[in-house]
Parts: sequence; structure tokens; C-alpha cells
Amino acid sequence: MFYKLLSIAKNTFVETIRQPVYAVIITAAVFLFIISPSLSMYTMDDDNKMLRELGLSTLFIAGLFIATFSASASITEEIETKTILTTLSKPLPRYIFIIGKFIGVIAAIILAHYVFTIAMLMTIRHGVLSAAADTHDMTVMISASLSIGLSFAITAFLNYSYDWKFSSTAIILIAIFATISIAFLYFIDPTWSFNPAGNNIAIFDAYASILLLIALFLLAAAAIMFSTRFNILVTLSCCVGLFLLGLISDYTFGRLAESHLWAKIGKIIIPSLQVFWISDAIYEHSQVPLRYIVMAGSYGLLYTVGFLLLAIAFFERRQVG
Repeated sequence: MFYKLLSIAKNTFVETIRQPVYAVIITAAVFLFIISPSLSMYTMDDDNKMLRELGLSTLFIAGLFIATFSASASITEEIETKTILTTLSKPLPRYIFIIGKFIGVIAAIILAHYVFTIAMLMTIRHGVLSAAADTHDMTVMISASLSIGLSFAITAFLNYSYDWKFSSTAIILIAIFATISIAFLYFIDPTWSFNPAGNNIAIFDAYASILLLIALFLLAAAAIMFSTRFNILVTLSCCVGLFLLGLISDYTFGRLAESHLWAKIGKIIIPSLQVFWISDAIYEHSQVPLRYIVMAGSYGLLYTVGFLLLAIAFFERRQVG
């Protein structure tokens, strides 16, 4: 049974990272990270704070598109094209199929989110050129250029010689080379000296990225739940609706939960995504304790498990023939 679960997860992961929309979203998000220092230099406050918030916003929105598109397509397309009949015709429990799909989608989300996080950290390390005397951080620019250049060069060779899929191979290689680059930038400062204290990378950025990743787990589980009953268009609409309601859950339901039953039910059903958004701490100069990360992570994982259990229950009664 474990082998079947692993096979479904692996196939889902490979299919997801080979989708054109997956590569398009990653390319667009990385481009936004590259130009974000230019977009953040016109604030009346600290430009680098704005850069951090813009980076987290890009991280969250890009992850939302990756999660919803990947999770929606993983089941809905198989049902619509009837390829799911081949899988379910074998002695395979339906809950294994759902869990395997979820694991494969989550693996693809983690890969994309990891690339986004490194791009954000590089952008924060470079900073905003607020004054005319400021100069570009060449350590960041050279490291990023080498990561992308080597990835595309090796991918082109593998694609030409061994017919490897270009987009998926490039994304995996970029993740590998970007890891080496960010490790280098952690120890080397803008003057090419060994100085870990001058890398401008804070633990806050790691905390924020982890919380947003857990929020994406939640949204992916919800997308899989919706896709067991609806087509891709309806599933995407439901996911966007859940995302928007989750952002205003505290205002819409939380303030009325004590006096109205509908608000109390809405507060329970709709997860509050504001729990995972800690960018306010950037401007309030407050520290985010590890205890909060654990509590918020547990909150998100509970909703993820709940949505996944509902997906299994819905799919057990779904006619796919």
C-alpha cells in the first residue's frame, strides 16, 4: 500500500512541475522579486520595510496560484479525461488516491515556495537603492546570475542530449544552485568579506515563509476537496473565495461571533489566513516568538487535515465512470 501511495505522489509531483502554468507562475514571481527593489524606493518611510512586505505579498500570491492550479488540476483533469478509471480499477482504496495526490501537490508547492523564498531573501539582502550614493550589491547580482545561467545552460544540454523536460529540469536546477548561492550570501557581505552578521537576513523572514507555506498547505487541501466534486473553474472560484474570506475572517465573523450564531459558525468553518500574515511586525518593530509560529502552524495543519478528511469523504461517494 505504501508503494502505491508513493507512486501516486511521485506521478502527481512530476505531472505538476511539468505543467506550463507552473513554470509561468514561477517565472512571473521571480521577475517580480527582481524588480521589487525598484518598486519600493518611493516610500516616505523605510524603503527596506516596504521591500520586505512586498516580498511576502509576492510569496503569498504566487504560492496561492501554484497551490490552487496544481491541486485543482491533479484530480479534476483525471476525472474529466477518464484516466482516473485506470487507476481506480486496480485494488486501490480511494483514500490512498486522495492522500497520494495531496502529497504530490504539496511536494510541488514546497519546491516552488522554496525557490520563491530564496529569491525573496536575495532581494532583501540586496536592499533598496534609496540614495544616489547607494551601489548595487554585486555579490547578490553575480550569485543570482550564475544560478540562473548555469541552470539554463545545463538544462539546455540535458534537453538536447537526453530529451529531458526543459521547464521542470530548469526549476529543479535553479533550486539547487540557488541554495548554494544563498549559503554563500549568508557568510559573505557586500564587500566580499566573510561577515555573517552583515548578510541582512533575519530569522523573521524564515518564520514568515514557514507560516505562509502552512497556509498554502491549507489552501491546497481545500482545492483538492473542492475538485472532488466540481470542475476546475468552480474549484478555482471556491479557492479564491476561501482565500478572500480567510483574509477578512476576523473582521467579518470574529467581531460578531459573540452575538450572532451565523458569525460563530462562519468563524469555525472559514480559517483565518491573517494568522499566517505577520508582516505587521515589520512596522511595529516587534519580535515574533517561536511559540506563535508553533501555535499558528498547528492551527493551519488542523484545518489542512480537516479539509483532507472531507475530500476523502466526498470522493468515496463520487461517481467517476
